[in-house]
Amino acid sequence: MTDTPEKLRCDACPVMCYIAPGQTGACDRYANEGGKIVRTDPVVLLSQTVEAGGRVVPFAARDWDGTLVPADAVVTGIGSGTTYPDYKPAPFIIASKIDGADMVTVVTEAIFSYAGVKVKIDTDRFLGPEAAVVRVEGEAIGHVTTAEYGSQMLSLGGVHHLTGGEKAEGRVTCAALLALCNGEAVEMTIDGGSRVVVQAGEAPIVDGQRERRMRVGCGSATIGMFAVQWQGLVDEVVVVDDHITGVVSEHQAGRVLGWQPTGIKIKGHRSTPGRYFRVSEPGLGWGGTRLTDPLDILGDWNPKKGARPGLTLLMVSTTGEDHGYYVLDEALRPVAQPLPATLQASVDLIAENCEPSLCTVLFMAGAGGSLRAGVAKNPVRLTRSVQVGVTRLTAGGAETYVWPGGGITFMVDVTRLPPGAFGYVPTPALVAPLEFTLPRAAYLAMGGHEDSIRSLDATMAEGGEYPIAARVLPWPAQ
Repeated sequence: MTDTPEKLRCDACPVMCYIAPGQTGACDRYANEGGKIVRTDPVVLLSQTVEAGGRVVPFAARDWDGTLVPADAVVTGIGSGTTYPDYKPAPFIIASKIDGADMVTVVTEAIFSYAGVKVKIDTDRFLGPEAAVVRVEGEAIGHVTTAEYGSQMLSLGGVHHLTGGEKAEGRVTCAALLALCNGEAVEMTIDGGSRVVVQAGEAPIVDGQRERRMRVGCGSATIGMFAVQWQGLVDEVVVVDDHITGVVSEHQAGRVLGWQPTGIKIKGHRSTPGRYFRVSEPGLGWGGTRLTDPLDILGDWNPKKGARPGLTLLMVSTTGEDHGYYVLDEALRPVAQPLPATLQASVDLIAENCEPSLCTVLFMAGAGGSLRAGVAKNPVRLTRSVQVGVTRLTAGGAETYVWPGGGITFMVDVTRLPPGAFGYVPTPALVAPLEFTLPRAAYLAMGGHEDSIRSLDATMAEGGEYPIAARVLPWPAQ
């Protein structure tokens, strides 16, 4: 295809779209406006003094008088444009003074094929076996990883799903990651497991049920925390949990309190006293098990070890959402009874100590390759500067965690970025904002693009490579 007078070729990413007048490229981020390629989204400036909501100010207007931009404004990578085709300096390299020190901030939107998200889902429900495939619209976008303390972890995206599979897999993976990173809800299914709706900062929805509470701890930990609350009010307590089910009369906490044996028998793998594994298969029932009736895990009561008619039993889950009270009859069978008010208080205390269930989405990417050339002429020096902490890496103004070891592999909580901070290109790949801040002397020493350093005032007056406006927003939560 050749250039025509009506269309302009955009070189902001590897797709190299030909854009007709008044239209946008495939990414919706660049448009042909008045015979010029323009960035459709405003670059985001952050300020600690600006009022909520922010405002749009002229950015490439030479008659700008500087009065609309707060003195503490900081340019982020959101809306800034990219370094593609990478031999160019970053769109904005801005000089500033921070606490009297001469600093430089290098700002760009990075295109990431080597990127994905790590998702933490606070739930006791069984989502799926480890390494099970996670799907959206039937396409594989990631997998289940480990179960953590009250949470399930997913690893989604990555270069193999974005570019290593069929076209539909890459397209769906990119769309799902973009939605998650921008705080939108995504419904996904897990092979051999559940249907889950994930949205950063919101409660997960598992098989149509919105989660409310993250468990206070495993069954053993729950007994350790609350055994003293039950002492003298009930003869036996069983805390049902998929991982470790606890029995207070056998548990060390009960022993220290002088708890008497009850002759109870638990069907499961006994670990240490009062701690049982595998009392049930994982599921959507009590404590993340398949149990709808907790009595299913009880064997015959032993009268030689303390079982007797009238013995009272509380069974409760690790969130307090499921609980039952029983009294042994003459045949030593537990019979359900209304929960006494004195025990209701302890169940409520378990619930009070449970934190709200949330989904946490961490964007994770490797800021390597040639984008570093937009920062410095000797890219490895940038890597080493980030690794030793001389250069501070932020994403849309939000703090990042940089992994030890080689490269610049970082993670950031997507809820810390302003809305709409992430974009995409249809290669497919994600686009995320990055800012590198370091002392000016260190920047020059690593071979930084000295000729491209400008003050904020000059940047506001001259704009960037593409005509663009600027939106001033409150500084994000740190």
